[in-house]
Amino acid sequence: MIIILKPNCSEEQLTHVLEKIEEFGLKHDVSQGEHRTLIGVIGEEDVVRNAPLRAIPGVENVVPVLKPYKLASREVQREDSAFDVGHGVTVGGGSLGMIAGPCAIEGEDVLLEIAKSVKAAGANILRGGAFKPRTSPYSYQGMGEEGLKILRKIGDELGMPVVTEVMDPRQVELIDKYTDLFQIGARNMQNFNLLTEVGQTKRPVLLKRGMSATVEDLLMSAEYILANGNPRVILCERGIKSFDSSTRNLLDLAMVPNCKGLSHLPIIVDPSHATGRPELIPSMALAAIAAGADGVHIEVHCRPEEAMSDGQQALLPDQFAEVMEQMRKLAEVCGRTIPKPSSN
Repeated sequence: MIIILKPNCSEEQLTHVLEKIEEFGLKHDVSQGEHRTLIGVIGEEDVVRNAPLRAIPGVENVVPVLKPYKLASREVQREDSAFDVGHGVTVGGGSLGMIAGPCAIEGEDVLLEIAKSVKAAGANILRGGAFKPRTSPYSYQGMGEEGLKILRKIGDELGMPVVTEVMDPRQVELIDKYTDLFQIGARNMQNFNLLTEVGQTKRPVLLKRGMSATVEDLLMSAEYILANGNPRVILCERGIKSFDSSTRNLLDLAMVPNCKGLSHLPIIVDPSHATGRPELIPSMALAAIAAGADGVHIEVHCRPEEAMSDGQQALLPDQFAEVMEQMRKLAEVCGRTIPKPSSN
């Protein structure tokens, strides 16, 4: 349900409306535009439907929301969401989040070398996995808290926000101490306990689409985070399973404008996991920008043959720098901005 307030609604009336919503046992999310204030109301359908919301002073109209994902929908918020993810970096609303780094943190020297190279090329968010969800229990599982400490140290040293994956609700408190963004991987997109837990934090969340998830599935997972009080969710298309084995996954680029028509949340594209082939990453990254993505997520390693995880799909630093320059030019044509390479 969406409550549309009158143009002359006072702050006292707004506060009263919110108090009444809470009295009915419902949750609310306020969106204040230049001319109008909208309140998204969520809760049990029967309660929402029967609550006398229209009778509250200051309320002009009450409109039912047809989408099952209430807070993530364009019906609740027409403007694109944009928010700071740390160190003054904004994602959404024309500002692009360019995420780069190794699949796994392998040590301070290696991560620093990679981080300096991607920052110099124009990346504005550093990624690195401390806990790795691997298909095989015998594969490298990550450095754990020691890796988180390294990631935080290098992020602060270079002035870059950092993102790392959280796999379990029991890890949230620990990872929250070190990261600027939580990443929810494809395998955990419908781990509802985990979504609820990160929803109760103030950290932005990078939510990856599950390998067999529909667009609505992804938006419903985002709704879990939003409904628990955390409005800063970034969606990520990283490819879905298909019958074709020539690429790691099937990159669904139509999902970008599709999602943007349905939701106000920013969405980025991960061509590394989508293709699994470094020679395909540049063209797919450019296609993502052309499709309207709010950024890309690319794996980079100085020595991919020595990488402890997913080295076969990592770009070399000079390859990443080249595609960054191409994306920068394309973004400018499309009316969006990518950071200039660092002079440091």
